[in-house]
Amino acid sequence: MAESTIITGQFVRISQTPASIGERFLALIIDYFLIIIYVCATAALLMELHLLSEFQAIFFLCIIYLPILGYSFLCETFNHGQSLGKKLMNIRVVKVDGSTPTISSYLLRWILFIVDGPLTSGLGIFVVLLTKNSQRLGDLAAGTMVIKEKNYRKIHVSLDEFDYLTQNYHPVYPQSADLSLEQVNVITRTLESGEKNRAQRITSLAKKVQSLLSVTPRDENLEKFLQTVLRDYQYYALEEI
Repeated sequence: MAESTIITGQFVRISQTPASIGERFLALIIDYFLIIIYVCATAALLMELHLLSEFQAIFFLCIIYLPILGYSFLCETFNHGQSLGKKLMNIRVVKVDGSTPTISSYLLRWILFIVDGPLTSGLGIFVVLLTKNSQRLGDLAAGTMVIKEKNYRKIHVSLDEFDYLTQNYHPVYPQSADLSLEQVNVITRTLESGEKNRAQRITSLAKKVQSLLSVTPRDENLEKFLQTVLRDYQYYALEEI
């Protein structure tokens, strides 16, 4: 699985690789195995005690076992996106942009797990295989993805890396400041692409950027136009720091 790189508005580069379906499946098996051990152990303990009435035993069982229903939601919320299985497999739930998911994001992906699995006989597996970031339906709805922990890096980008943004730099396209991080990421990935249809993609993207920003390139070289747009965006972003 290819590594994706994102540069946030705070100039933090985030490199992350989606976890494979095998790693996610093994993490799920580990979680279920631990849950089964927990259930069997507590049930055996209650049977040995013989100190509780039938009503008290049922009440006690509910108190113990209710958290199991929300196991993944509780673990991911209070353990930074990791259940015990995910922790052992070195994978973690994050937002697609690399940030930490909100409680509502964790809750949404937990609720939709039943749609990904039991309700649709494992439809989520096929969705994981077909999506770029290996996301199941719950991830797509919550804007999250599961990544390999060892490949997840946050690197503060030195302002020296923008050596072309000198004090004398003058933006060519002020409208570039209105671009979103997602749009900037698309431009960056297109320019860094080594695919055979790179020239065609640059031409197509340049036309979309022209239309979006309502600008006319001052240079016939469309690749240079996109590079200038990126520099202008970075110039205005740096002014906000």
